[in-house]
Amino acid sequence: MSKPLIVLSGKNGQLGWEILQIADQLKESFDFLFTGREELDLSKPETIAPFFEKNHPDYFINCAAYTAVDKAEQENELAYKINAESVGLIAQYCAKIHAKLITISTDYVFDGNGVSPYTPETKTSPINYYGYSKWMGEQLALSNCAETIVIRTSWVYSVHGNNFVKTMLRLMNDRPELNVVSDQIGSPTYAANLALTIIKIIESIELGHAHYGIYHYSNAGVISWFDFATAIAKEGGKNCIVHPIPSSAYPTPAKRPSYSVMDCSKLVKDYGIELKEWKNSLNTCIQLLVN
Repeated sequence: MSKPLIVLSGKNGQLGWEILQIADQLKESFDFLFTGREELDLSKPETIAPFFEKNHPDYFINCAAYTAVDKAEQENELAYKINAESVGLIAQYCAKIHAKLITISTDYVFDGNGVSPYTPETKTSPINYYGYSKWMGEQLALSNCAETIVIRTSWVYSVHGNNFVKTMLRLMNDRPELNVVSDQIGSPTYAANLALTIIKIIESIELGHAHYGIYHYSNAGVISWFDFATAIAKEGGKNCIVHPIPSSAYPTPAKRPSYSVMDCSKLVKDYGIELKEWKNSLNTCIQLLVN
């Protein structure tokens, strides 16, 4: 009997890379096909049909995305192609061959005006183009393929790629002091934890416990970027002093949501996922980076 084939897009991104690291441990249960831009370029939606003619996944994990939040304000068309149009097409082809689609979205689909954690049912209202393009991707995926799981996540970091943790560690080596915004609140997500969560979801579906729709995933705990930077300095053994500043002192082309906390209880309930505490996950990542 052939093993289910899992196709993943965005193998060079943080999450794709983390799933790639654990694929070897799963080869008795699954076959994997990891694709980067060379094999499947979401900026060229016309390449998706030929890809599906050649490959017939049982599961498609879409980790590819346009993530340059500030640049997206100018590069609307490109952001939309990658984050929305191509995702909708992938969903269409998944539906045709009865493949399950897991696609990654973002806390940026919310306006940031919340005061309590957002549930998957909370009304969306993106305040920047990146958030809008990801929100459109969610809609197209869900409407084009009934067997779709959208996972919204936030503040993603990893030992691989560019992210806040690695940037902070680098800057803390060079500077005695740093200013970091303290009025944007959310929850970090260690990509390695999310990678294991996605595999657990697929294993559950294989056992006949399938639930589709929108889910939220982050590490447990609520902090500001300032709190996060302070913890990075401490865990990384850096002597850099971190100062809190308001967002108004650090203007960016794209507006950021001030509140990004998500309620992950639906994922815990439906798939038995255990949420890792953000500080423990940060410590794990930093140990890998500094050793």
